[in-house]
Amino acid sequence: MKSTNKCLKDWNATVEALGQGKQTILIRNYKTNASEFLLYPTVSYSSKKDYLNHFQEKYQSFVEKNLLPEKNEGKVLIKYCIIVENIIEKSIHSIPSDKYYIWTRDHVKKYIKNKTAFIWILRVYKLKKPYWAEANRGIQYANLKKNVSIDAMEPILTDNVFLNIIHDI
Repeated sequence: MKSTNKCLKDWNATVEALGQGKQTILIRNYKTNASEFLLYPTVSYSSKKDYLNHFQEKYQSFVEKNLLPEKNEGKVLIKYCIIVENIIEKSIHSIPSDKYYIWTRDHVKKYIKNKTAFIWILRVYKLKKPYWAEANRGIQYANLKKNVSIDAMEPILTDNVFLNIIHDI
C-alpha cells in the first residue's frame, strides 16, 4: 500500500481550486525536493477584511463558498493529494497566465518577494478515502501522525487536459 504523511498547507480556497480543476499550478518563493503531498487546507487569510481582493473577480464567489475547510471535532478533512510534476523557475515578470490560478496577478507579484518565482506544476488527485487530520501548527508543511493511503487515487484532470496545460506553460 502506497501512503504518505507529508502535507502541504494552503488556503482552503486554493486547495479546493486545485481539487476542482480551477487551478493547476502553485507559485512559490521556493522549490521543494519532495514530489508528493497531501493538501492540508488552512484558514490563514480568512480573518483579513480584504481577503477577496487577493482573488480574481470571477473566482470571488467560489472563494467565499470555500473560505473554510470542513472540520469535525477539531479535525480538518484532507481530500486531495498532489504530485509535483515539475518546478520551473521564471522571472516574476514572466509568470504563467492567470488562467492557471485563482489569485490576482497583483497578489502573486506581492507574494513573490524575489525577482524569481518557482512555478510548481501539479497533478492533483482525489483520495479514494478522505482523511480527518488532527490540527497541525506547521506553517507551510505538516507531517500527520498517521500515513494516509494514496492508492487508487483519481486524477482531477484527464491526461489530455493535463498534458495540454503542461505544453502551454
